[in-house]
Amino acid sequence: MVASVETQQGNYWQWREQSIYYVQAGDNPTHPPLLLVHGFGASTDHWRKNIEELKEHFQVWAIDLLGFGRSAKPQWQYSGNLWRDQLIDFIRQKIGRSVVLAGNSLGGYACLCVAAHAPELVAGVILLNSAGPFTDTNPLGAKPLNPMQKAIRQIAQTIMRQPWASYLLFQTIRRKSRIRQTLMQVYLDKSAVTDRLVEEIYRPSCDRGAAGVFASVFSTPQGAKVDELLQQMACPLLLLWGTADPWMNSTARSLKFRQYYQNLTEHFLTAGHCPHDERPDLVNPLIKEWVMGLQGK
Repeated sequence: MVASVETQQGNYWQWREQSIYYVQAGDNPTHPPLLLVHGFGASTDHWRKNIEELKEHFQVWAIDLLGFGRSAKPQWQYSGNLWRDQLIDFIRQKIGRSVVLAGNSLGGYACLCVAAHAPELVAGVILLNSAGPFTDTNPLGAKPLNPMQKAIRQIAQTIMRQPWASYLLFQTIRRKSRIRQTLMQVYLDKSAVTDRLVEEIYRPSCDRGAAGVFASVFSTPQGAKVDELLQQMACPLLLLWGTADPWMNSTARSLKFRQYYQNLTEHFLTAGHCPHDERPDLVNPLIKEWVMGLQGK
């Protein structure tokens, strides 16, 4: 395991009159820069174990998506397209050359959106237990819902669109005890769930506007399907799967990715939903080797 490391000091960039927090470390021009994109509820802090090692080999950037971390939390409609535009502008305005995008969970979906929409800016994509729906909404062949189950789901979705219901749910799940409970479910190595990690997730939830971001994310219609995005991509793809992820079936999702994209490499790791934070000792070398090999592809 990687020892505890200090959080990198970051800076702010103004985007659409909103403050966006980012971190930059390392300065190796030999290889494409890395741009690390966190998942739902996380931030640049979630990449600290990776930045500390990868900065010795690459120019590394990490960014807080609008609505998360230390970035502003305006009452906007949040979607993959919004974060796609944020990342594209950041690459153009701050980094200034094509990058390798690495994203976990929701961040992985945002990376796919960038690679599909602005392929000239992307030298490669690394996905770590990436979120996002495929057109086939039932790829695992699960038993269809009966009429009663469908009705209950529709009622629940209708209730959650109400501001009061969303606010109450947000206040419940943002408690430190609930954050820890959730992390213990999605991390295979429970020792990786530290007080520091819980605090890093809890702290942004106290910001003004955080509850509105939560409500918007869960009320916004789904964006482009993953298979549609893959069919617009042209760069190499690295998939890193935490096989103990309780939120997704890595084997089934791997098959779906392979169905729609041939130019990929993948590794299955004994980890949960956030392998980069749980097992940086495995993830960092895999990223380093793959990125260094891109020049020959």
